[in-house]
Amino acid sequence: MKDRELKIERVVEAKAELLWKCWTEPKHLLPWFTPEPWKTIDARCDLKVGGEFFTMMKSPEGQEYPNSGVYLELIKNKRIVWTDAFLPGWLPTENTSDRPFLLVASLDFEDLGNGKSRYTAIARHWTVEQCKKHEEMGFYEGWGTCIDQLVKYTKTMN
Repeated sequence: MKDRELKIERVVEAKAELLWKCWTEPKHLLPWFTPEPWKTIDARCDLKVGGEFFTMMKSPEGQEYPNSGVYLELIKNKRIVWTDAFLPGWLPTENTSDRPFLLVASLDFEDLGNGKSRYTAIARHWTVEQCKKHEEMGFYEGWGTCIDQLVKYTKTMN
């Protein structure tokens, strides 16, 4: 399974509860979710197993990219798991040319005290080839940039 998995783990200067809030409340998801200069222009978070996790990303050229999936597991302030393999209503997602892979993503937030947390993000893929494709598309750089943007954003929250 490890050969179909991409993982980032960091100790970040943000409380787990703020990380959770930024991942589960659209108004807090929009400012940081997409690596700049891209933007996230819409988000929906229906926080229940089978509930929709949706984002609309916009490229610098103005092209919009919808991403829809469902939550598989939610443990407040600790864990979020979702997949884009299903749409709301458990409808299977079609693999198309603009969607070269499907994944199951998990996020774990471990509160370490002193305003710090261990942030672990894992993207699991159906095949080794899909995993390699995601890595080649810039998984580590893109998701890493988003983590940096997320931590920076948490510092603006009251």
